[in-house]
Amino acid sequence: MRKPQTKYGPKAEMNVVPYIDVMLVLLVIFMVTTPMLLQGVQLDLPKVANEAIATNEKQKILTLSVQANGNYYWNVGTDIDTTSRSDSAVDIDEMASKVGRIIAEHGDTKVLVRADKSADYATVIAGIAALQRGGVTNLGLITEAPQ
Repeated sequence: MRKPQTKYGPKAEMNVVPYIDVMLVLLVIFMVTTPMLLQGVQLDLPKVANEAIATNEKQKILTLSVQANGNYYWNVGTDIDTTSRSDSAVDIDEMASKVGRIIAEHGDTKVLVRADKSADYATVIAGIAALQRGGVTNLGLITEAPQ
């Protein structure tokens, strides 16, 4: 004897469709917001503090300085020289073109950036971004030890 099946009887199955919908909505939210969180200028900063920057005697070093008023000046040589100037620029476009020519001539040039402590942060970052667009791959930051 079979039990007659009723059309509207209780089912022992769990309905998972709403859970799948919620999961897909969360997945879309994370996929949209993640790229917005990843912004900035890519730098290879040293992992160890308080060590001098190692220099290769054959490698050219360009020391870029950013003044408080937004002017840029730099020195090109075989050692780190923060006192002399080989050239200067009053805006970022002029600096990017002049430094770009130097980088094009000497592809393995190491660029070190130093900025006045009262210089605008946006000016310094804009300079670093212009250097990166100009082909600089080897970049460092110069600071002074506290006294």
